[in-house]
Amino acid sequence: MTTQPLAYLPSPTTAQINLGPFPIRFYALCIIAGIAIAVWLGERRWRAKGGEPHIVTDIAIWAVPFGLVGGRLYNVITDPELYFPRGQDWVHVFYVWDGGLGIWGAIMLGALGAWIGARRRGVKLTPYADSVAPGIVLAQAMGRWGNWFNNELYGDQTTKPWGLTIHCMATTGTRVAVPCSGVPGTTTILGHFQPTFLYEVIWDALICVVLLWADRRFKNLGHGRLFALYVMGYTVGRGWIEHLRSDYAHHFFGLRVNDWVAILCFLAALAYFLISQKRSPGKETEAELYWPHFKPYAPEGSVPAAEEPATEPTAEAAEAVEPEVSPEDHPDTETSTEPETEPATAPGAEKRE
Repeated sequence: MTTQPLAYLPSPTTAQINLGPFPIRFYALCIIAGIAIAVWLGERRWRAKGGEPHIVTDIAIWAVPFGLVGGRLYNVITDPELYFPRGQDWVHVFYVWDGGLGIWGAIMLGALGAWIGARRRGVKLTPYADSVAPGIVLAQAMGRWGNWFNNELYGDQTTKPWGLTIHCMATTGTRVAVPCSGVPGTTTILGHFQPTFLYEVIWDALICVVLLWADRRFKNLGHGRLFALYVMGYTVGRGWIEHLRSDYAHHFFGLRVNDWVAILCFLAALAYFLISQKRSPGKETEAELYWPHFKPYAPEGSVPAAEEPATEPTAEAAEAVEPEVSPEDHPDTETSTEPETEPATAPGAEKRE
């Protein structure tokens, strides 16, 4: 006889709340919260390096939209059957709040947006990436809670006490991972499964702590190496967590697509870490955060920090400066223009032969 655990991890039976006619998706709220945390932590770390305030926020205006588009494109390209089945409207591709953001595409295209924003502000990308790396992985942990609300991305069935309760819902008003037939408006328990979303939340939080500790402990994690360490740490965890997931995915040579992408990203980050360590050891100085052509930002109408306003000389300073005196200023003073001659000899003094 199998002994059942006393309790399982609960799972929400709804993925949204309605404010009048406007639905508020919990998945979207988790993504927004993650972005806010990443920007806040990145700003603190950037200013600790000696950088100007609001730089991370300005660059995030470019990086975040690019990242969202990249994350969605990756998911659509790798799982097109989820968005273009027969009889389904293709407009569902734009329903980001229903889930389906691939972190690999978000990082790749988000990096492009960050590069554009950084160039506009005269900031070098590598120190910026090191500043935001802990915040990015913490934002990923926050975003995974959206999968919890959506009842998605879980593993195989389990009897462990931390098994996650998954519901199927007989309604089209709420996004769920597994639809089921039944009376509209009712929910039934589909079963209890490995909470892979929770495993990744814990792993991402640990990576954030390790990055913050390593950045203080070691003096050579500059020039993008801390970001590379983040990529390596995340891909290691994503590899074994991906292996536990039971949702549909394409396989190549026995591994899921995301496993292969994780392996390639790990190798690329490791190669960059080793090469960068030889070329640029240590961390950037405050002057190395910006490109040479960069000028500190100043609001319109203010004086840049590098320029000092011109001031009128004081009376004391004017008196202290003595004007140069030229002969033309004193006409009474005669000057001789004749060449000097040898003095005449005294009378009676003759040259003797």
